[in-house]
Amino acid sequence: MAVWQAVHVQKLLAEHGFESELVHIKSEGDIDLQTPLYEMGVQGIFTRSLDIALLNDTIDIAVHSMKDVPTQLPKGIVQAAVLKRASFKDLFMYKGNIDFLNDLNSAATIATSSIRRKAQWLNRYPNHIIENLRGNVNTRLKKVADSNWNGAIFAAAGLERIELRPEQSIELDWMLPAPAQGAITVACKEGDDFSFGACQKFNDADTALSTKIERDFLRALLGGCSTPISALAEIKNNELIFKGNILSVDGKDKLAIEKRISIKDTGNLGTDAARELLNNGGQKIADSIRNGGK
Repeated sequence: MAVWQAVHVQKLLAEHGFESELVHIKSEGDIDLQTPLYEMGVQGIFTRSLDIALLNDTIDIAVHSMKDVPTQLPKGIVQAAVLKRASFKDLFMYKGNIDFLNDLNSAATIATSSIRRKAQWLNRYPNHIIENLRGNVNTRLKKVADSNWNGAIFAAAGLERIELRPEQSIELDWMLPAPAQGAITVACKEGDDFSFGACQKFNDADTALSTKIERDFLRALLGGCSTPISALAEIKNNELIFKGNILSVDGKDKLAIEKRISIKDTGNLGTDAARELLNNGGQKIADSIRNGGK
């Protein structure tokens, strides 16, 4: 997936007359494929190696899945572009039939490495068991096929980009995505006007605005990307529709918020929505997350 994203950006650069070469760098999150992401407790687990390469001038730009990027970029690094968003939805790949999804009291075993997906799933299906699922897309698909699990949750954009979406899969319309899910971002070194200008050629303003609001919401609540916090900002008919929620790690507690405002008045929408949620009971959930779910 990381290679696909980098090649995609390389093609966009070429379309605007800029030559580039790929430099493959493995992230810490790609090396440790056993530990659940929510147990690593490290922000930037997928971006830190590339941040170092940028600051050391090993590379000029870094390409990331935006949902993996910490809400606070390291000093000396700036956002150069946000690509037009693909699907923001979560996808459920299932085995056998999915009748059990119609029974909220059913028993089943579901796989995911995301604490956000785990919390939302357990909130809806409290009797289900959640198993850890790590690795690249092909590895995860194989693990699901070889297991006795009922299914697993994936990001729709990831599978669709590399044309690996299984036939036996459905979109989880009730599940709110991670902030910036489905978006790709490009970072460069602060002061590198050439690289910044080149990437601005394919910056998508609507996606940049929507993902900023979502990430502001995340940052004001907790700031980490491995947290049970979800957000979605959509622009429709000059209006911005925002939905966000925060859940306890076990999925038992949930608070949600929804806003609908003119595109001209977005301002600090993400931050303001987070503060409203915290003041209406979300602080207790946020504190429990900081304390490891206790």
